[in-house]
Amino acid sequence: MDNQAEVREFLTSRRAKITPEQAGLPAGPRRRVPGLRRSEVAALADVSVEYYAKLERGNLAGVSPAVLEAVARALRLDDAERAHLLHLAQAADGSDALARPRRRAATRQWKPHPSLQWTLDAVTEGPAFVRNGRMDLLAVNRLARGFYADVYADPHNQENLARFTFLSPDARRFYPDWDQAADISVAILRTEAGRDPHDKDLHDLVGELSTRSDAFRTRWGAHDVRHHGTGFKRYHHAVVGELTLAYQGLEMAAEPGLTLTIYTAEPASPSEQSLRLLASWAATPQPPEPTPHTSG
Repeated sequence: MDNQAEVREFLTSRRAKITPEQAGLPAGPRRRVPGLRRSEVAALADVSVEYYAKLERGNLAGVSPAVLEAVARALRLDDAERAHLLHLAQAADGSDALARPRRRAATRQWKPHPSLQWTLDAVTEGPAFVRNGRMDLLAVNRLARGFYADVYADPHNQENLARFTFLSPDARRFYPDWDQAADISVAILRTEAGRDPHDKDLHDLVGELSTRSDAFRTRWGAHDVRHHGTGFKRYHHAVVGELTLAYQGLEMAAEPGLTLTIYTAEPASPSEQSLRLLASWAATPQPPEPTPHTSG
């Protein structure tokens, strides 16, 4: 992806989100731009207006960590946004490969080590799976395969959660809070784009979704990023119905760029009962799809 364009659009979008009141500045009359002016960000970051304008044009090469931190403070960036800005600066310097552990471009053809699959299979009371930053499902336990039955049922999804979210007609039923799920999905992809700007598979996925989904294209243009570590989500599974699940996402030290996620339900809750029903269903061999009859 075009690093300068990414930097320019990210900084501009963050500046537009901060009001003068939030920054401790007087609003003043006749403001022509949403959020802060460039001069205000420059003053808050203690750099010249000309220097900040250079940064916002996308020129982060050679910028010191102290200046990046000052800009992050001025724009009130959260942890995920700070990390994203740092990744963009490292890419501009060509130093991203030196600054972070080497990341494998894990594709859908990537195969987990047997011990990883054993680990996933040892989790029997909740869906457990490994995904990459493009949201490809790379390895799953039995319960996760049953949980994501809609994703696996349609080959057009290509076992990719982002593609399922935006292109599958089943997604809005599976995600009762679809807007939230869509926001999270795009934020994960945008974060990955900052971490690995040369990932061709990611470029292709973003291009496909931008072309085929207005909802994706609008969200992609917002430049929102996030760390997706823990929380609760609601689902509506086609077999067991409503589920409210907690999730924990763990970065895999042995496989940089991959995340192990486990879903669990509150003990003694209806969702726990539904998960047990889902586990029973997932363990039952499903009948093969009927073969269309052709007459000779």
